[in-house]
Amino acid sequence: MQVTETLSEGLKRELKVVIPANDLNAAVERRLVQMSKTVKLKGFRPGKVPLAVVRQRFHGAVLSEVIEKQIQDNSAKAIADSKVRPATQPTVEITRYDSGKDLEFKMGFEILPAVELGSFSDLALSREVAEPGDAEIEAALQRVADSDRRYRKVEEARAAASGDQCVIDFEGSIEGKLFEGGTASDFELVLGSGALIPGFEDQLVGAKAGDARTVNVRFPADYQAKEYAGKDASFAVTVKELREREPSQIDDELAKRFKHESLEAMRKAVRERLAHDYQNVSRAKLKRELLDELARRYDFQVPASMVEQEFEQIWGQIKAEVERNKSSFEAVIGKAEEAGKVEYRQIAERRVRLGLLLAEIGRQNGITVEREDLLQAAMQSAGAFAQPKQVLDFYRNNPNALDRFRAPVFEEKTVDYMFKQAKVTDKPVSPAELLKDPDDDEAEGASGA
Repeated sequence: MQVTETLSEGLKRELKVVIPANDLNAAVERRLVQMSKTVKLKGFRPGKVPLAVVRQRFHGAVLSEVIEKQIQDNSAKAIADSKVRPATQPTVEITRYDSGKDLEFKMGFEILPAVELGSFSDLALSREVAEPGDAEIEAALQRVADSDRRYRKVEEARAAASGDQCVIDFEGSIEGKLFEGGTASDFELVLGSGALIPGFEDQLVGAKAGDARTVNVRFPADYQAKEYAGKDASFAVTVKELREREPSQIDDELAKRFKHESLEAMRKAVRERLAHDYQNVSRAKLKRELLDELARRYDFQVPASMVEQEFEQIWGQIKAEVERNKSSFEAVIGKAEEAGKVEYRQIAERRVRLGLLLAEIGRQNGITVEREDLLQAAMQSAGAFAQPKQVLDFYRNNPNALDRFRAPVFEEKTVDYMFKQAKVTDKPVSPAELLKDPDDDEAEGASGA
């Protein structure tokens, strides 16, 4: 194999690789000999097919297979010998090949930039810290009480209002014919909840127990059942019972309904949860401050292909949100599409630069990710699902699936390392100040400038 560097421009590299015809032919012949020992052809016993016959029948396929493998193996060796670290998968193009001649191909790729880290001894960070007070705990308890929706039957003959629960039977029809999924009995509908087709619940406001009403609606154009989308429907509704919401009391009974022994035990659990949430917010804001400081300190060239890949991922999410909401770029990101692309490409470049920087910090300081780290991340992820045990069992039984956590775990361990290198000063703040979005301050500053 002969390797010649044909381009070295910034982070871009291009190599020309030549594989001698003799090496290629020898590899093809070895593969044909190997096949002759196992190939099955009509008229021959297994393993007894003459090499000349195997060569005649399979030379073309074997040649393609060998060329692909030679390019793969020699590409990896050429990069290893060049002692550079590719940032992306190389692009390969065969530039010359004739039967019996040398194989020539070129490889194009970008390399990771060399980063001089220097010392972090002067890195100073301020960590906002807060403890939940009685007001925050009581507010959290009130939110729990508000979520504890229980209803009691309305005995007097009054009209249904928004927030009431109606027990109804209904039959829906389109063009006079009942349709699948349009019939239900003893359906518990909270008026104003938006549980049914837009406009359905509004037409039951004012109904009384025992009333029969006809509800006319139109299915939304983007309704999930495409056969009904955009069509008019009529529902024959019977209001069987009217219920009103019971007042929520913050007491021992509420605590027991939420699996606590007493209100005091629930209050303690709420305090611990809030404290944990505050710690997470505190760490997130400290990490942001760290990344902002690193972004100010380091400005090096980053691979354009990585920036483009990151930008396409970000912009793809924004476009999907615009399309999903049938909205505009101005409504979603606050500016026109082209101006948004400029801003988010800058964001993509910052993300790539910081990612490469953290990777280099971790690499130079021997930070590793162990299986226990991945399992711990999987456990935290599983907690967000309805059946966490099944999710965790999946990761335990599929070790390769744990790799999705490797990059974020490595980043967090590197960030923790940086916190230890920096001088971190705690700054006590109120819970409201801790939870305030820092972007709000930036927006206010920009509007007042």
